[in-house]
Amino acid sequence: MTAALAFGVATSPPAVGPRVVARTTAGVVDVGALAERGQVSGGWWRSGMLDEFLAAGRSAWQQVIGELAAAELAADDAALLDVADSHLLLPFAVGDYVDFYCSEQHATNLGRILRPGQDPLSPNWRHMPIGYHGRSGTIVVSGTSVRRPRGQRRPDPTAPPVFGPTERLDLEVEVGYVVGVPSRQGVSVPTSDFGEHVFGVCLVNDWSARDIQLWEGQPLGPFLGKSFATSVSPWLVPLDILAEARIAVPSHHAPVLPYLVETSLTGLDLSLELSINGTVVSRPPYSSMFWSPAQMLAHMTVNGASVRTGDLFASGTVSGEAPDTWGSLAELSQMGATPISLADGATRTFLEDGDEVVISATAPGPDGAVLSLGEVRGTVIPAIPNS
Repeated sequence: MTAALAFGVATSPPAVGPRVVARTTAGVVDVGALAERGQVSGGWWRSGMLDEFLAAGRSAWQQVIGELAAAELAADDAALLDVADSHLLLPFAVGDYVDFYCSEQHATNLGRILRPGQDPLSPNWRHMPIGYHGRSGTIVVSGTSVRRPRGQRRPDPTAPPVFGPTERLDLEVEVGYVVGVPSRQGVSVPTSDFGEHVFGVCLVNDWSARDIQLWEGQPLGPFLGKSFATSVSPWLVPLDILAEARIAVPSHHAPVLPYLVETSLTGLDLSLELSINGTVVSRPPYSSMFWSPAQMLAHMTVNGASVRTGDLFASGTVSGEAPDTWGSLAELSQMGATPISLADGATRTFLEDGDEVVISATAPGPDGAVLSLGEVRGTVIPAIPNS
């Protein structure tokens, strides 16, 4: 028996062009090759992207997962790919991108830093998942280098703003959700329909230029400080694979408006890990998130906005209570006031050119197994010189 753990897209010689692949307990398998010999259903694989499969709906997702589990694969099966010769790609065409702010601890940490002496949480925070619409065109797959952005900053509040490369390049440890089945414009998606629309989970690094963000975000919020790059992991883990990881989030027991009430559990018990240049600097627990993904989807469609196949929405930075569980350098370094140490003796307040950031995650599986969600990695490269 072969259990399917995640789906992606890869190029792997001698095949020409991208192929839909599945990460299984037997290895990485070419799903199209199995379909050609009748072991997997559907004509969703010919495009070499996951989009058609995502749009096919939950019954199709469950059918293929079951067929992969029943597939008998010998160690030398031609459908098994040589991972060393394979190159993972962005597995779906990204539609819209929405980023939320669902960690109460992260919102509290930043509120204390940015608004000392005031209530760190805005009055609306515990009543609805706060979010913003991002730029889908700059979403890149894990392994893509991230160029340091340039922009307008105001490092001296008594002087005019300046232009140049960000001096406070940050990372954000996040979890993303990919929409499979679209919804109709004008019709909101209730929390109970979350599993009928969302295919699965990926890891997200929402790179952030904090100095650009702080200067421009008055009063409208994230814009150029966020839109230059967002990295996602190449593997999409189906929600049905994560059944053992389902938990209730704090808002499940809180007084919320009726459209945000959950009838089933959609929170996830994920263990995340953040490393910089090989040093683990944080282990954020996704189980601490206040808002669930079903509540995110319900809120982003409650006004009648529709979702499309390939839409991505992310949790916002994942942070726990202890400092070693915070999911951004803004928190870990207290916005630059307290440098963190790396294994080679170097210190960081924010990211420097050449730094490599890796976010990985695991989840509980059946019979005590530990499931990997893969990783998202990116290396910072210098800004384009001023022209």
